[in-house]
Amino acid sequence: MKKGLLWGIICLSMLTLSGCGSSNEAEDKYDTIKKSGVLKVATSPDYAPFGFHTTIDGKDQIVGADIDLVESIGEKMGVEIEWLDMSFNNVLAATKEGKADMAVSAISVTDEREDSFDFTTDYYTSPQVIVINKKNQDSLNSIESLADKKVGAQKGTIQENIVKNQLEGTQLVSIERLPNIFIEVNNGSLDALVVEKMVANSYVEQNPELMIAKIPLKSMKEDSFSIAVPKGNPKLMGELDKLINEMKENGEIEEMVNKNSELMNTVSK
Repeated sequence: MKKGLLWGIICLSMLTLSGCGSSNEAEDKYDTIKKSGVLKVATSPDYAPFGFHTTIDGKDQIVGADIDLVESIGEKMGVEIEWLDMSFNNVLAATKEGKADMAVSAISVTDEREDSFDFTTDYYTSPQVIVINKKNQDSLNSIESLADKKVGAQKGTIQENIVKNQLEGTQLVSIERLPNIFIEVNNGSLDALVVEKMVANSYVEQNPELMIAKIPLKSMKEDSFSIAVPKGNPKLMGELDKLINEMKENGEIEEMVNKNSELMNTVSK
């Protein structure tokens, strides 16, 4: 009795330190993913060629370089991918709340985002550009010429900050879906928009009325894309970095981007 009581007291007193034989540490997502056989991924497929909708065999599907990248990661890890399709503004929030194991959607690394997430090594780099209507190419040819103009950016992206910080004097117009911003520039309700060059190339090729303006923007670390993972998952981060580096070195990711750029232009014609 006394020995049992003594052990109970010792165990209780050490509970906050060791959990009395149990661990208070959260399980690494890598282990939970391998156990369940499913990797849940949040994405916003409205950012071609990295993510977009198309019809395959009569069914609407999401495709893109980001999609191919993660599907390849899943295959190499031996797990299935469960895609969570949502607006970009909700992609990181869903991952932070535990609804998704990670987020991939041409995501740039910022100091603010690093407070809440760990980011993999970058898998692709694309500089920022300004897209305008061709009919305005003579009048919109410098940052100064954009003063007082309406410039669009996708809501929740780094492009909003680029407009604020690099295009002073312009009026930022934030819109949820990227394709809608190109439509606004095309019909003249917006004067310009800021977006990654690879994405701009795809949309400009589809829309001959649009062009990339000859207005340079400053290069930044945010020009590169990475996968976002909730903090505290070193095993998952290590596996993702290893696989991404392998695919970068053997040219797989570049092939994915080129393939989906061609696919987007084909399905849009």
